[in-house]
Amino acid sequence: MAEPVSGQGGPSERGGPSEHVEYGDPDVTDAPTADAEPEPDAEVVRAAGGAVWRWGASDIEVLLVHRPRYDDWTLPKGKLLPYEDDADAALREVEEETGLECELGAELATTRYVDNKGRPKVVRYWAMEVYGQASQPFRPNDEVDKVQWLQVEKAVGQLTYDRDRDVLEALIDATDT
Repeated sequence: MAEPVSGQGGPSERGGPSEHVEYGDPDVTDAPTADAEPEPDAEVVRAAGGAVWRWGASDIEVLLVHRPRYDDWTLPKGKLLPYEDDADAALREVEEETGLECELGAELATTRYVDNKGRPKVVRYWAMEVYGQASQPFRPNDEVDKVQWLQVEKAVGQLTYDRDRDVLEALIDATDT
């Protein structure tokens, strides 16, 4: 079981988040490299995000975001501000990147990898269900130019990073679908 990062929160009601460490494609800026080791004395980069979901016609659908800077499909996430706890940062980042207001659900997975600057990065994810103005159209922004609602099986194939697939597996378990 993953331990909370810097004392922020505890395990979810479903027994805590799962943890995944990935070493991936060195040509993708956000991905770690196969021989990635953090820079000595590098401070851990803390981030948080969400597996945003809704009920589709026959099953749940999840929201993926496309980041033009990296040309990847991933889950919405971002770095914590100095005063934020992880859950608040996850909600803020999802709203900033997608325009959607969400309700925080179960904590899902925590991913750990070395970022493109050689720093260890820890990202905590929560299940998030959309509420409020979910019918408003997406507006591209500086970080995200496209979003896609997909059934989980299709989303797994669309994701760029294996670590995100583990988050979706945890979402399936948390939503009991």
